[in-house]
Parts: sequence; C-alpha cells; structure tokens
Amino acid sequence: MCGIIGYVGGRPCKELILGGLERLEYRGYDSAGIALLEPGEDGFATVRAVGNLSRLREAAGSDGSPATTGVGHTRWATHGRVTEANAHPHADATGRLVVAMNGIIENYVQLRATLRDQGVVFRSETDAEVLPHLIARHYHGDLAAAVQAVIPLIDGHYAFVAAHADEPGRLVGARRECPLVIGVGDGERFLASAIPAFLRETRDVMIIESGEVVAVSPDSTVVWDGSGTPLMREASTVDWDEDAAEKGGYETFMLKEIHEQPDALHDTIGDRLRPGGHVDLPGFGLDDAALARVERIHLVACGTSHHAGLVGRYLIEDWARVPVHVEVASEYRYRTCLAGPGDLVIGITQSGETADTLAAMRVARERGAHVVALTNIMGSQATRDADGVLYTRAGLEIGVAATKTHIAQVMALALLALKLGRLRWALSEAGAADLGEDLTALPGLLREYLASGHPEEVLQTAARYADRPFFLYLGRHVGMPVCFEGALKLKEISYIPTEAYPAGEMKHGPIALLDEGSPVVVVATDGHVFDKVVSNIQEVRARGARVIAVATEGNEEIAAHADDVLWVPRTPALLSPVLSVVPLQLFAYGIARARGLNVDQPRNLAKTVTVE
Repeated sequence: MCGIIGYVGGRPCKELILGGLERLEYRGYDSAGIALLEPGEDGFATVRAVGNLSRLREAAGSDGSPATTGVGHTRWATHGRVTEANAHPHADATGRLVVAMNGIIENYVQLRATLRDQGVVFRSETDAEVLPHLIARHYHGDLAAAVQAVIPLIDGHYAFVAAHADEPGRLVGARRECPLVIGVGDGERFLASAIPAFLRETRDVMIIESGEVVAVSPDSTVVWDGSGTPLMREASTVDWDEDAAEKGGYETFMLKEIHEQPDALHDTIGDRLRPGGHVDLPGFGLDDAALARVERIHLVACGTSHHAGLVGRYLIEDWARVPVHVEVASEYRYRTCLAGPGDLVIGITQSGETADTLAAMRVARERGAHVVALTNIMGSQATRDADGVLYTRAGLEIGVAATKTHIAQVMALALLALKLGRLRWALSEAGAADLGEDLTALPGLLREYLASGHPEEVLQTAARYADRPFFLYLGRHVGMPVCFEGALKLKEISYIPTEAYPAGEMKHGPIALLDEGSPVVVVATDGHVFDKVVSNIQEVRARGARVIAVATEGNEEIAAHADDVLWVPRTPALLSPVLSVVPLQLFAYGIARARGLNVDQPRNLAKTVTVE
C-alpha cells in the first residue's frame, strides 16, 4: 500500500528519502511527495507529484539540500482522486507541521466537519489531512505529547510519521495495524513502512507494535504504549542484504523471483523435513498430541495466498483426512464465525500485514480457535497476533505479483499436511517416507525446468497470444487452484479480462463466452481427472477455441487435443501445483512484456494491502 520514510540524522536527507521511496515502489503507488526541513526556512519545503517517482525527482530538482530532517511518501489512493493536492505529506495551516500516513481514518468525515467549524480550510480531499490539523491543535511544544493526545480521537487502521519545524531533528510516529518500523543507524534514525526503505543504510531494526507511539532523534528512540507508558525496545539485525532488493541481472524483479523459486522451496523445507517423512514445525504453538486432535482447519487468506490455501486443502484432506475450509478473509471476518476450541485457523499472508487476513485471524482467536500465521515476514503483525507461526522462507519479494511466496506457501502447507497425516495415522510409515522424498525432489525438478528451454518456449507461445482481448482458464481437482492463480497473474500484469473456472462448471455459463479463436488455458497435468479434462478440452475446441494446455512431460496424448502445450516435469499428481503454476507465471509475464507493460508495478495494485 502507501509507502512512508522519514529521516533524522546528520546527513543531508533529500537523496536518502527519494532513494527510500524508490525502494518502496514495489508496494504500489499513484503519486508521491517529500517534505524537507530546510535550515533558515519558515516551515517545511514540500514537493508533490502525480505519477512515478521520476516525476517527483523532476519536481524536486537536482540541487542538493542541506536538510537533515524530512519525510517522504508514496500514495495509493483510497480517499480522494489521484491529484497533486491529494498527495502526501500534508501540512497544518502554518506549514510547520507535516504528516505522511498509510491507512484509513474511518471517522474522518466527522473530524473534518468539526475542524471546518473551527475555521480549518482543507486543501485536499483525503482523510489523512485531518491529522496535521488535529495534531496542531494539541501541540504545545511537544510533538509526541500532541500525537498521543490525538490517537484516542481517530478511528481506523493507520501508520503515520509527523514532524514539526519547532523540533528539528525529531520525528514522531504511530501505528494501529498498518506497519511501521525503525531503522537504527549511527547518529541517525529512519521511520518507514517497510524495511527495504532504509536497508541500504542500516540493517538494525526496531519493530513498533500496534497501538504504540514512537519518537526518534539522531541518537535516541523512545516508545510508548497506548497508555503513554515508556517501553524498553531492543534493535535486532535483519539477515537480508541489499542485493536481495536488486534485480541480479534479470530484466525485472518478477522474472528474478520466478527463477528464485527453487531456492524458496528448498529453504522452506530446510531442516523441517527429516528422513522417513518426519516433519518438525517449531513455533507452531501446538504439541503433537494437540495437533492430532484438531477437528477442523480453516485457511483464511486473500488473492494469491487464498489460491495457495486451496491447494493446501487437497493435500491436508487427502493425506490427513481433516476437513478443511478455505475462506476469503475479507468475507470470513464479516460472517458468523463458527470456529472455536478444537479448530485450527491459519491466516496465510505473505507480508503478515494484510488487513482483512489479520481481522479474520482476530475473530477466530476471540472464538477460542488456535490461530497460526503462515507468513514470509518475521516480526510482522500476523506473527504477533497469532498463537503460533509457520514461516515460509522465500526471501524478500519485490514484484507486486507474487510468485515465489506462493509456492513457498504451498510447500509450507504440504509440510503441515504430511505431519498431520503421520500424527493421525492416515499415512503409513512407507507412504510418509515416499511423500517426504517427493517433496525433497521438487526444488531440483523446478531448478532443472527453469534451466531448460521450456521457459523460453512459454514466452514465445505467450507472444503469439498477446493481442487477444479475453482468456478463459480451466482446471479440475488440484488443477483448479492453479488455473485460478494463473488467471490472476494474467489479470494483474497484463490487464486482460480473464475468467477462471472449475472445468466441470464450464457448461454452466462460461462456455457462452467462447467463439472462434478464443484462447483457453487448461491445466491438464496427469492425474485421476485427466480424462475428464480432455473431455472439457473437446467441448471448447468444438466451439472453435484455441487450447493452451499445461501438461506433464511424456504425455503424448495431450498433443492431439491442444494447439499449444506448456510442459512441466512429472511429479505425483497432488504435488503438481508446485510446478504447473510456473509456466502460467511465465505465460502471464510473456504477454505483459509483449504488450510493453511494467510487470513489477502493475496499475492500481499494491504489494501489501494494509487497508480494508
């Protein structure tokens, strides 16, 4: 979602802030701004621009600035149009107090009306602009005290950073649900919505919890809880290096991360899987006896994570014989929650900050369920809200369209399914051992696939279909969530209208969309539903559609039924989604690149959806 970076220290900060905003571009944005406390000036010098950061750089000029305190922001519009006036940072009436905010102030309409009655003239349409005016009315020489006074007045989920010209060399931040982290340097501090913003400058990080307020100056950090009580907070060192946020020779982050997927699988398995199919999941929060007694599992997630949950359902129900419900988190949080003691609820969120998934997890926890966060980010909000954690180990993912985090989530759920299967005696010792070997083989199979000529063949096939106005994706059984994910990737980065359906449901409506030449992508890997899928292929070909099939290497039959075949290595049917999703990632990538689109920053999308 929106990106925030603030700096206080001894160095000129204009370039530090602009560079930090560039490293937050992956979160998605439509406008950006920067506010610098220039020595000798009466207030902050603020520059804002619509569009990408090159526009902001141009507006800010190439001249250096001696300012050592500043705030920057990339906006993803929620309240108010995409205009320069609505871009952050926002200021109070004097221009001496500025605020950059991520999130939503839910009661801003009432606050805005009250402030307008008090004579405030608003310059934007945003909810965020109420903050500088509110803080200014409570400011009596101590910015942290003013922020603490304002927090009880605002409803919503947010993170913001405020600065006042009367307190040079000091920033104050606060958060409720949305992320905010501190970067600790030698004689300098950063406040940002994500670690990559300052990773080039420091790897020492302090985590701010929801409901807390923080004040930073070059050599100090003070954190208060919601009641105003000072807290002790230690810095920790993240194990990312700055190269993880660079493209490593690939033309885009997305392509780089597609090729990093074998490592993501290998690292997610790590030391958790031992010979004989024995699985250890430290940090899960349930001992083996309690895990074996789980009556139902609820997987709550959004978008790509939801598709990983759909794959996980097949694995858990087949290997462990436990009923699994896969829920869209944004709906689950508003339904009557039937989870309770004896149930396991897993919130799947690559960032650990997805607002709807966090809310769904909290609802389930209030009902007495054991809640586990399946996430890629240590220290994220999900890990702090949950009773246990199951980490993926995919490394930093920059591309907005998730790739390596998706298959890492599937692998993590496969490990859980294998462990449950053994605990509940649904799997024999020999069966578990075989599955353990199959899981261990997946990273190597995917590495060989990516090093072969198949990816280039996929890109060439994609280029031939790049001008088509509509695609239909079909799949059955474990192929169904793969087709959902493949279609989502195409929509996300190519903007082509695309429908994804269980293949058996095609006759109940979607077949009406087909005419001569319509491209239909079918997940047709080997398995017990292969013959059914072939029948569906025949039905769409009878309507003149062209079929692009994802199929298992060595299956000679499929070539007779498809116009194009995207081959994947052979693996047991239930594990095929780990491999069969990759050509669909590449297919979407190839179409988007052929259309000249920016795959790393698709329009209207953000990497982390921290607002409802």
